Amino acid sequence: MKKSTPDNAAPASELIDARIAELNDWRGEMLAHLRALIRAADPDVVEEWKWSVPVWSHHGLICTGEAYKQTVKLTFAKGASVPDPTGLFNASLDGNVRRAIDFREGDKVNEKALKALIQAAVAVNKAAAKR
Repeated sequence: MKKSTPDNAAPASELIDARIAELNDWRGEMLAHLRALIRAADPDVVEEWKWSVPVWSHHGLICTGEAYKQTVKLTFAKGASVPDPTGLFNASLDGNVRRAIDFREGDKVNEKALKALIQAAVAVNKAAAKR
């Protein structure tokens, strides 16, 4: 896995680790679990820290990981173009570009479907990069 961060900042992976630790509740556990699934789905993923949130990229932005009071949200930059046969997207469905998945306390993650969604998002990015 590659890492991307400005020269004057801590490595993105350290900033993500710190964010997970700072949450110190189910949201940190969920974000850590989602991060592990993203990394397992795409070993070449680049972890970044942008807009004060974790970002995962490969040939372009895949998704961001945000923690709110009631949810942990994965927002897919080109989600409207990513096939979602299992219906994981459950938020930001009205937009023309992005789609998101809101995870709430106690939610069970469909790991197989999420990994497939990550891989499909990478494929969308690769196809766009070839144009």
